[in-house]
Amino acid sequence: QVQLVESGGGSVQAGGSLRLSCAVSGYTGSTYCMGWFRQAPGKERAGVAAIDDDGSTTYADSVKGRFTLSSDNAKKILYLQMNSLKPEDTAMYYCANAHARYCDTDSVGLYNYWGQGTQVTVSS
Repeated sequence: QVQLVESGGGSVQAGGSLRLSCAVSGYTGSTYCMGWFRQAPGKERAGVAAIDDDGSTTYADSVKGRFTLSSDNAKKILYLQMNSLKPEDTAMYYCANAHARYCDTDSVGLYNYWGQGTQVTVSS
């Protein structure tokens, strides 16, 4: 069982920055991916960033150059550094775990465990 707890969300002005954290506990298995997703009201949950089992990262086109995913070597703490925030980044942000070797931001169905989410609100 994997438990994920997000934190770090809040309200910021456009152009500001936030750093989200995800604490991972429980048994994740030896092969797994971690990802950040977001869901705005009335929209589907969408991938933001993901890190594969080998440490390779991918980002949604909408956040490339602005967001950075990082973690410790064991992926027990996951971060999402968000810079140059835009109002369209407003959403509930979730971290997730997948028992897979390769993951990307499109494979939302691949993720088995999800955190409760943390709200990010960007005002203009």
